This record gives sequence, structure tokens and C-alpha cells, in this order.
Amino acid sequence: MAINNGNVAAEVSSDSSKPDIRERLAAMYGDNREITGDFDPELSAKCKNGTFVGKLSGDILEFRGVPFAKPPVDDLRWKRPEAVEDRDGVFEAYYNGKSPIQTEWGTEQASYYRQGEDCLYLNIWLNKGCTAAHKPVIVFLHGGSYGWGGTADPMYDGSAFVTAEPDIIMVTVGYRVGLMGFVDLSYLEGGGDYPDAPNLGLLDQIEALRWVRANIEAFGGDPDNVTVMGESAGGGSVSLLPIIDEAKGLFRRVIGESGSVALTFSKEECREFTARLIKAAGTRKMSDLLKLSEEELKVINESVDSYNNFPQRDGKLIPTDPYEPYKDGVTSDIDMLIGTNSDEINYWVGEVGGIVPFGFSMPVKFENDMRALSVIGKHRVNKFMSRLEGHKLWRIAEFYNEMMFRLPAVRQAESHSRNGGRVFMYYWIEPSALRYRGACHAVELAYVFGNHEETIYTGERADAELSRRVMAMWAQFARTGDPSTDEVTWQAYKVPERMTLVISKDIKLKNDVLKNQRTILSPLLKHSINPSYATLDYNVPFVRKAVGIAAVAAVTTVLGVIAVKKLLE
Repeated sequence: MAINNGNVAAEVSSDSSKPDIRERLAAMYGDNREITGDFDPELSAKCKNGTFVGKLSGDILEFRGVPFAKPPVDDLRWKRPEAVEDRDGVFEAYYNGKSPIQTEWGTEQASYYRQGEDCLYLNIWLNKGCTAAHKPVIVFLHGGSYGWGGTADPMYDGSAFVTAEPDIIMVTVGYRVGLMGFVDLSYLEGGGDYPDAPNLGLLDQIEALRWVRANIEAFGGDPDNVTVMGESAGGGSVSLLPIIDEAKGLFRRVIGESGSVALTFSKEECREFTARLIKAAGTRKMSDLLKLSEEELKVINESVDSYNNFPQRDGKLIPTDPYEPYKDGVTSDIDMLIGTNSDEINYWVGEVGGIVPFGFSMPVKFENDMRALSVIGKHRVNKFMSRLEGHKLWRIAEFYNEMMFRLPAVRQAESHSRNGGRVFMYYWIEPSALRYRGACHAVELAYVFGNHEETIYTGERADAELSRRVMAMWAQFARTGDPSTDEVTWQAYKVPERMTLVISKDIKLKNDVLKNQRTILSPLLKHSINPSYATLDYNVPFVRKAVGIAAVAAVTTVLGVIAVKKLLE
């Protein structure tokens, strides 16, 4: 869930206080080898690209590091993924594939796992205690601002979920991120041969879904009942996949957590990353970039990913207006469950280094973004802010909660519903125990996966009872397209009622949550907000005022010192 925020990544990557994470992830690494002797067929699955043998723990059988595409190396570097070749042979599926190339980052645990270009692998969990045929399948796409993340993150271990919901098969997918997955190379000499480079990570996800459709029956799964689930960048991905022609027919349902089609860039916004790449690599030639070793790519990535790209609205794979297909009913055959958290932006208190830098950066970003608005738009924002209570910092945070997360999800939901699509919306308010976080971005993950001891976002062990109820609803949605359970009746989201499930230890269904905020700000969604802190202009009133106050304080301090000296003479 890391996000573009200046030079903080460099500081975190050199943080020596993380040996526990490194050691934990290093202990998980291994190389899956071909098995030439006997193996237990009860622990195996015969796929088109080989027979894979997993590991059994109690009733839970897990397969890790199963290849779903050719390694994107050598001639395939920065190329769209190619289907893995059919083959015979028996292979271990004991260890995760490598994490994609990324900067090490404290809140992205997979970044401390072994990294490499060869990262297109998936993991599968199933419960051997359930002998049901044609099990529903959930395919999870991790978050990480499209620049971080990986399947090795312990948060995404599927064991607890399939223990609680034994008839579900859980799959987690690795895909290219950052420099290798979302970079526009068209500005380089020879870059025209790499037209898919701005959206390779999405194409990787689609290739993984093709593999799942072709092979999941070998694991007991139903290829016609696949749900794609994702959070943050993963939530953005599962919002985009229904509007991409290549992904049609590969899944039936979507669970999108804290992500939407709003998490995309224009071609012009993507150019900034390319300029940083050219400067770091010292070349404008693709031939030079292709000669770089994997280690050299990692070093370059460290220097450029303070501004990583989101998927590009290229007008080909992704429309220049990604809301348009939802308005046109393109997604109407997909069941959707989508939602956001009440304090999404507070997550970045930790990402930018604490409440003080957060208190500085948010007003600066706010004043930068206000420049793009018309007089009428600014009036809407002022009206919105005037109706909120509390310190201005938290009112600014609520503005971004709405504009970057909740309202884009609402726009998707209402458009989907109006065209006959079935959609269920939630609003998560159960807070983190971490100071200043509230119900921040990613806080729900430990609950959704049932990994209660993963406290990196919750701050303390997740409530097991709430987790049980959430997993039951998510699983029921994957089974039927309706998340209602014996304990919770969840009505579909339709205009004008806009029924939304407010999730905390006390789960309630409410009508049109935060209606006034939606009414005021929705017209501003046409202004796509770039989430980067790396390109902010600091010549704004907030900074000038802060500098002025600092200057006065400095002068006052100097005068005070002089006065004290005179008294002592």
C-alpha cells in the first residue's frame, strides 16, 4: 500500500530496524525443483504445464510458486506476458515465486523477500477436508500503489480463509510492478516496440486468470465461478479488469477494497516517471536499457520509484475516461462487492514519517490540487470543508478520503447498478489501534484473510469474531453473488436508496451514507487527482505562511539570546 511520497522510500529501505521482517521472509525462500522420484498423488494437481506437488498442514493443502506465464526476462523484458508452455514432469510447489522488483519498504513485507524479474507465479490454498466438487475460486491481487507488493507477504496467506470457509479455493497472484510493470517507454529510441509497457502488470493479471480458467479444475475449483478480489492497487485492478476486453469471460465476480478506476494516470502523468528513468539510466535508448543486469535495474528502481506510475489511460487497453464503460453497461454481467474505509488517508501518517510531516504535506498537496479547480469547483470544496468539524488537517484528509477513494467507488456502484448489474457496497469503520490511523487504508486486510496476528495495519490483534463474519460474507458472495448470511442481510446498492453495509464490531445496513458529502463533491470527480507527493509545488500559501512563522520564531529566539547575554554582562 506504499504510495508516491518523495524520498521517504530511500529512508525506509535503509532502515536497519527491520531484521525481523527480513529474517522472516528469508526463511520462507526456496527454489522449487523438478521431482524425479516418487511423490504423493494426493498432494498433487496435474496442470497443462506440469504436475505440481504441494504441502499439507492439517487439512490445508497449499501450492506455492506455480508458474502461470513464461519468465518476462531477456527478449520478454517489458513485453506482454506469454502463456507458459505445456509440459510434462512433476514439480515442487513449496515456495513462493520471487517478489517483483521494488524498493524495500517497511509496510510492504513482500519487498523483503527475494526479488527478481522472474516473478510471474501464483499460490493456491484449498481445504482437503471439504470434498465438494466445483469449489468457488477467489483470485486475490495484492496492493502496493502499483510499485510494491507480492504474494510472499504473510498478510496474504490463504490458510486461515480456507480453514474458515472450506469450500473456497484461494489464489494469490504475482505481477510486475513499478519500473518493470508500469512504465511508458514510447519516449525512448526503440520504445515503439514496447507498446504494452505502461500496463504490463494488468496484462500479467489477465494471463494469470487465463491460467486459472484452464487449470483450476485440477485443484477442485470451478472455472465458471471465479471471483477476482483486490485491495488498494489490487482494488483498482479488479475495477479495471471488467472494462478490458481481454479479460472478458475469465471471472464472474469482483471484490474491490479501497481501489477504483480513479487509480489511473493519463499519458502525460506517466511521462514524469519516464523522465526520471532516462535521467537515472543515463540513456534514451531501449537497446541500452535491455543490456542492464537485474541488479542494475534494482538500483535504478531505487532512484526513480518516488514517482511510480499507476495504469495508463492509454485509450486502448484502458479508456481515457474509465468510468464510461460502467456508464455504458459494459460491466453489467459482473457481480460486484466494493467499498472503502472511513479514514483511508490516515494510513499515510506512517508512510510519510509521522504526524508532523503528514501535517505539513497534506495542506501542501491540498493547495496544489485546488489550483486545477474552477471558481465553482473551489466553492464546492469550501462548502464541503465548512460543514466538517475538527482541525483543518483532518478536514483535508476527509476531502481526500472522498475524492480518491469513496466517491470513485460510489460512481462505479451507481453506474453498474443503473445498468442492471448487481453490486453491494460497504463502508469500513472498525479502527486501527495505531495512533492517528482510525479506520485507515488496509486496516481490513487482517480481518478479510483471517490473519489476526498480522498487526502491521491494525496495530493489535484483529477481532476474531468480526473477522469470522467478514470472511463469511466475502465467501458467500464468491459462492452466489450475494454476501448476505444467516447473521447479516446485505441489500444491494441501488439508486436512490444506496444501501451500504457499515462494518465494525456492530455491523449495520444504512441508507445513503454521507449523502451530503457525496452531493457536494461528486461533480468534481472529473478532476482526476494525482496521488503523488513527489511533484508538489511548495510555493503555496501554506508553505509561505509556515516559513514566515518559522522566520519570526527564529528572530525571536535570536533576540531572546541577545537579551539574556546583556542581562549577564
